[in-house]
Amino acid sequence: MNPAPVLPDYAGANVRGIVPALLAPRGVAKPSWLPAAAAAARQVVVLVLDGLGWEQLQERRHLAPSLTSMSGGPITTVAPSTTSTALTSITTGLTPGEHGIVGYRMDIAGEVLNVLRWYGGSGDARRQIEPRSTQPFAPFMGESVPVVSKAELEGSAFTEAHLRGSRPRGWRAPSSLAVTVGELLRAGEQFVYAYYDGVDKIAHERGFGPYYDAEVRAADAIVGAVLEQLPDGAALLVTADHGQVEVGERLVEPHADLLQRCRHQSGEGRFRWLHARPGAAADLLAAAREHHGHHAWVHSRAELLEAGWFGPVVSPPVAARYGDVALVPFEPISFHDPADSGPFALVCRHGSLTSAEMLVPLLAAAR
Repeated sequence: MNPAPVLPDYAGANVRGIVPALLAPRGVAKPSWLPAAAAAARQVVVLVLDGLGWEQLQERRHLAPSLTSMSGGPITTVAPSTTSTALTSITTGLTPGEHGIVGYRMDIAGEVLNVLRWYGGSGDARRQIEPRSTQPFAPFMGESVPVVSKAELEGSAFTEAHLRGSRPRGWRAPSSLAVTVGELLRAGEQFVYAYYDGVDKIAHERGFGPYYDAEVRAADAIVGAVLEQLPDGAALLVTADHGQVEVGERLVEPHADLLQRCRHQSGEGRFRWLHARPGAAADLLAAAREHHGHHAWVHSRAELLEAGWFGPVVSPPVAARYGDVALVPFEPISFHDPADSGPFALVCRHGSLTSAEMLVPLLAAAR
């Protein structure tokens, strides 16, 4: 029997609820899953450690004294468990079905758009796929929030899609992140959003091992440095967008019976969407279940919409960005698509609904 997926708890302890809870008007009750240290603070810093899953952190508690000294526990991320979708849910407070950034690569306006790079088959897609109309909702409940992240990310199309209207405070060395946060808090900012991507990058390129362990230590040092910067009455809340699974060379080609019924693919290796040729959707689903049901959850788009994987409401324009059949591995494999490649082979990956990918930390500490 196949294992059950870890479904996003969109109505409860889920990353999409963090910003609405923290920026709610005074007097509105905070959800019980929000750590008390953050709920009671006069100033709050939200630090997203890209790629640091709850299970990976628990296996390396001895490497992360600052993180493990904080209160809190695991919450769920979104589906798919991928950066573009999860970060947009974190900043907007919306489900993927609402905000419409439905994956790393999504079918829109006749292109399969790489959301992080905002590139399609014809190159730079910013003119024909405008970020603000692709994701029309303002982040941070419409407030102008300082964002402390890599300076190189400022001005990108994905930044425009999920962080527009914020006030960028870019850093060029990780050591500057905590210093910048401290300056903003001392200047009186009530809410600061910070983002660090090192854990995710090392996991993708190096996998789990000494390099990953060293990066967990480095990320924990950043957390410790931010804690030192907190003035009285301020709190740090740490979370992540997804966890990781080590896949290595376990790449699976979709069976030829699928490819002959498929126009193209989107998504990512651990949440692969197949887009059917006209009239072939039912046969594509049957072939996918026959050939890949032993190592992946295989569902039609309609089944996943009905099951609420992307939230209770998915508008028709957003639903059209999904494929016809989803291959979502529960084994440590990745479905290969020659159109989905980068400068190096990825060792760790994410996107699926295993606990290693879906559970992320929500930890807080206050001064």
